[in-house]
Amino acid sequence: MSTKYRPAFLILLALLFALTLPGCTFGQQTAEDFAKRGDAKLKKRDLDGAIADCSKAIELDPKVADAYCIRGTAKLNKDDLDGAIADLTKAIELNPKYARAYDNRGYAKMKKGDLDGQIADYTKVIELDPEDAYAYNNRGVDKQKKGDLDGAIADYTKAIELKPSYGFFYTPRGGAKLRKGDLDGAIADCSKAIELDPKDYLAYDSRGDAKQDKGDLDGAIADYTAASRLKPQLTITQNGQARIFGFNPRCAEAYYKRGEAKKAKGDQAGADADFAQAAKLQGR
Repeated sequence: MSTKYRPAFLILLALLFALTLPGCTFGQQTAEDFAKRGDAKLKKRDLDGAIADCSKAIELDPKVADAYCIRGTAKLNKDDLDGAIADLTKAIELNPKYARAYDNRGYAKMKKGDLDGQIADYTKVIELDPEDAYAYNNRGVDKQKKGDLDGAIADYTKAIELKPSYGFFYTPRGGAKLRKGDLDGAIADCSKAIELDPKDYLAYDSRGDAKQDKGDLDGAIADYTAASRLKPQLTITQNGQARIFGFNPRCAEAYYKRGEAKKAKGDQAGADADFAQAAKLQGR
């Protein structure tokens, strides 16, 4: 062969060889490409698009852990909890150190009421990433739901140590202290939460409970009033907290509590007005 054509021939030969390599899709999208596009769609809340892209990725290569994790997360957002858990479990099988998959599977288990399963998954997240403040906070929520107040407070405290400027970590710790009867501790934590985020209605609500238990009825009424005003204007974070703690942002709880406080002060007319508003919000 003349040297004139040898370079072109060698390039063609190299391309033909590359096309025979396992997993090579020269000129086409790879499984990883589809998974990345699925993740981008997930972030834009295109859940069906994310699921479709990740399903294509899995079809091309069933060993891409990211595709299962992203698809599972999209299913979680669509409330397909069993499908989400199945995909996230597969992602973990393929990559046992996949903290994101454990974290999202834990949330899916929480929505199914499997608190022990969620605690186990968040514990694994913490093992993989000891600096994950959210995992400590979320595990604390589960422990609080199970009645393990000391364990919950310990986890909330660790979350606060890692991110002391995050107000919404103080709120659940204040709630746990309230349940333990540590009224001053509850007030201090809720006050700190309000200082960092003045729109945290849960902090006002819990602080109002603590003040009422201490006999500070005026203070309780003021906090319940703030809570009732903020409920329709919750931030995304606070809506998340409301879901975690089982509150309905339109619930009548703050009005009812304020009515009880007014009744204790002898303001029956004010109490009746609040009880009426509570009943209205409850649809009665």
